Amino acid sequence: MPTTKSLPLASDAPATPKGSYAFISLGCPKNTVDSERMLGKLAQDGYALQPDADGADVVVVNTCGFIEPARQESLGVIREMLALKKQGRVGSVVVAGCLAERHKDLLLQTVPEVDQIVGVFGREEIAEVVDRAVQHREEQRSLFRPAPVRALEDTARLRITPRHYAYLKISEGCDRLCTYCAIPKMRGKHVTKPMEEVIREAKELATDGVRELIIVAQDSTYYGLDLYGKTRLAELLKQLDAVDGLEWVRLLYAYPEYMDDDLLRTLADTPKVIPYIDMPLQHINDRVLKRMIRRVDRAATEDLLDRMRRFIPNLAIRTTFIVGFPGETDAEYEELKSFVAERKFERLGVFPYSLEPGTPAEKLDGHIPEDVKQARVAGIMELQQGIAFDYAARQVGREMDVIVDGPDPEFANHFRGRTTADSPEIDCEVRIKAKNLRPGDFVSVKVTGADGYDLAARALRAAH
Repeated sequence: MPTTKSLPLASDAPATPKGSYAFISLGCPKNTVDSERMLGKLAQDGYALQPDADGADVVVVNTCGFIEPARQESLGVIREMLALKKQGRVGSVVVAGCLAERHKDLLLQTVPEVDQIVGVFGREEIAEVVDRAVQHREEQRSLFRPAPVRALEDTARLRITPRHYAYLKISEGCDRLCTYCAIPKMRGKHVTKPMEEVIREAKELATDGVRELIIVAQDSTYYGLDLYGKTRLAELLKQLDAVDGLEWVRLLYAYPEYMDDDLLRTLADTPKVIPYIDMPLQHINDRVLKRMIRRVDRAATEDLLDRMRRFIPNLAIRTTFIVGFPGETDAEYEELKSFVAERKFERLGVFPYSLEPGTPAEKLDGHIPEDVKQARVAGIMELQQGIAFDYAARQVGREMDVIVDGPDPEFANHFRGRTTADSPEIDCEVRIKAKNLRPGDFVSVKVTGADGYDLAARALRAAH
C-alpha cells in the first residue's frame, strides 16, 4: 500500500475530489513504477488517495503475473477486496497489471465480481477506467492496449517508495527467449526509453528528493540496442552521474551477455554508480543453460565474473538461480551448488522452477517433483547462508558510508540504513547507533558487529 506520497504535479489536481480510492501494488520494482504512474494520473484527475481500502469508492489492485505464487497472491488480494465490496465497505474493484494482461477476459470468469480490468499498457487510461468503475458502467469492463513501439513516459509519479530513493525504468519489454519466462507475452518486445527522457525523469526525481536512483528494466544491459543500433547503458550511466542531487545510482536486472569492458570501466570509474550489480545467472551447467536458451555458457560466465571482480573494487554481486528446471539431474544440481560455494556471491536468491503455461519449457521432458525442487532450494540456501554470514563478519571493523532509511523501530537512538551492497527490500540492513539522522542522510559509520546477514554500526561523522 502507498506509504509515501510525493507528486511534482500534484498542484494540477482539482481542489474538490471526484471520489476516494485505495491502491495496492504487488510485484517487482518495474510494477512499482507503473503503480506510481497510475497514482499520479488518478491524483491529477481529481481522485483522493486514502491509506486503506475500507470506505474507498474504488480499490485498484496492480497485480503480478510472473510465476504461480505471485498469481495466487494477486488473486488472494483481489478476493479480499471483493469480500469488502460484498460487505459494502468498498464501492468497486479494478484489477490492473500483469495478471490482467496475461489472462485478459479469463480473469472476469475467475473473479466475475471485479468491476474493471486493465492491462499493462492501458495504465495511461486508468482514470477513465476508474470513472467507469465508480459509475458502475458495465458496457466495457476491460481495457487492453497493444505493447507500445515507444517506451511509455514515467514522469509525474505519485511515489510509493520513501522519498529518498526511487526506481527509474529505462526500457520496457524483453527480446530474450528464455524458455521458462512469460514476460515477453505480458510486456512485449524490448523498447528503449530515449536517453533524454531518462535524464529528464531522473532530474524530476532528484528535484523531488531522491538521493538513490535504482535503474530497472527487464534487461538493463540491452538498453539502446533497438533504438540506437548499439547498447548505450555505459553512456546513460555517465549522464546520470551528472544529475545534481543524486548520490548513488544502483543497477538492477543486468543480463550477462552485454556486460562488456566499456560498461565495466564505467561501473568502476563513474563516482555515483555504486559497486553493486544485480545480474541473474539462473544456472551454471551448460546443458541446463542451453535448455533455458540463456545464450551464455559456463566459460563465458566465469570469464565475466573474473573481469567484474578485476575491474570493480569492493563489488557486491547479487544473483539468482533456478533449481529443478525440467531435466536437471542430481549431478547438474551439484555442479551449481559447487559453483555457488566457489564464487561466494555477496547476495543470492534461489527459486524452484515454476511451470508457466504457454512457455516452451512447459513442453520439455523431465519435469521434477515439487519436493525435490524444494529440497534443492533448501540445499543452496543453507550453503549461501554461511557465505553471507561470513561476508557480514568480514565487514566488522570497517568504515563505510551508509544511506539512512529511517529510525530503528526496536531501539531508541538507533537508525536503519543500507550499504552499497544492499538494495532496498531485498538485501540486508545496518543498525546505526546515532542521533538526529533523517531518511536519505548519508553517514560514515564504523561496523561494530554482525548479526547474521545484517550489520551493527556507530556513526563516525556528521550526515550529509
